[in-house]
Amino acid sequence: MRIVAAHITANALRGDVSFLASDLLEGRDTPSRGLDIAAEYIASSFRRMGLEPVSGDSFYQAVPVRGGDPAGLTSVNSTANNVVGVLRGSDPVLKDTYVILSSHYDHVGLAAPSDNRSGDDRIFNGANDDASGTASVLEIANALASLHPRPKRSVLVILFCGEEKGLVGSRYYASHPLAPLEQTIAQINMEQMGRTDSPEAPHLNMMNVTGFDYSSIPALLADSGRRVQIAVVKDAQASDAYFRRSDNGPLAEAGIPGHTVSVTYEFPDYHAVGDEWRKLDYDNMAHVDQAVGIAMLRLASAVAPPKWNESNPAARRFAEAAKKLHP
Repeated sequence: MRIVAAHITANALRGDVSFLASDLLEGRDTPSRGLDIAAEYIASSFRRMGLEPVSGDSFYQAVPVRGGDPAGLTSVNSTANNVVGVLRGSDPVLKDTYVILSSHYDHVGLAAPSDNRSGDDRIFNGANDDASGTASVLEIANALASLHPRPKRSVLVILFCGEEKGLVGSRYYASHPLAPLEQTIAQINMEQMGRTDSPEAPHLNMMNVTGFDYSSIPALLADSGRRVQIAVVKDAQASDAYFRRSDNGPLAEAGIPGHTVSVTYEFPDYHAVGDEWRKLDYDNMAHVDQAVGIAMLRLASAVAPPKWNESNPAARRFAEAAKKLHP
């Protein structure tokens, strides 16, 4: 576990976010040229760390997207891509089961020319939302790939497109999975990992988990956090309310225990042009990501899969979906 933590550094995260949230990518709208550039950056990172395509020779899963660029600023096609790689497990039996590590890599693009709220800056860079989650996934995956032997289960690393358009990429994956859903045991999704300036108080050395009482995964995250002095907390108002609002939602609806982790639910510059890479706390981000990396290693190494909490009424619909997935 110390090896995983040591591989996740502030400088690596800063390098990823500063590119993904750069003006060059023009806010990574779905679909857009900037999103395509981000997808190739992710795919090249997969190649560097030794991940494999799940099937065939491409890391891309084409996702149909209705309409084009709403601002009419660029010429785009009508599809975008989820970017999916797999770190093959080391156990002869458990390697055919999967744990998902995910985030979304899109944002909301460019302000329309008639929108004067932002002055001359029309680029919604989306550094915290969600270049920070994308960078976190890449660096945790790289840390897991450095292990010898690798985790027992296979780790599916998925960067979803179209979250900002209504969970388009994750909904498509849930209905068109590249690895069998019945062999997928868990998901940890990452959102807004870099800003600590929450409206109520600074969020340092801590992270939130949606659906905190819905499955056994948050307890595992909490125990993993304690190993590196990160508090894993339940926000009484936001934990349940945000559960289905990110890319864990479609997989949970299919029956797979999955949650979204974040440092803050709210922060200044949310969906504003001021969400830029220099404002993130990369030291804190690395520390929190180390806790998630340890939890991922434990999920991918455990013989027993996580379970939904059937005693919680809010989780019963997901537990019932799991029973249909595993009759």
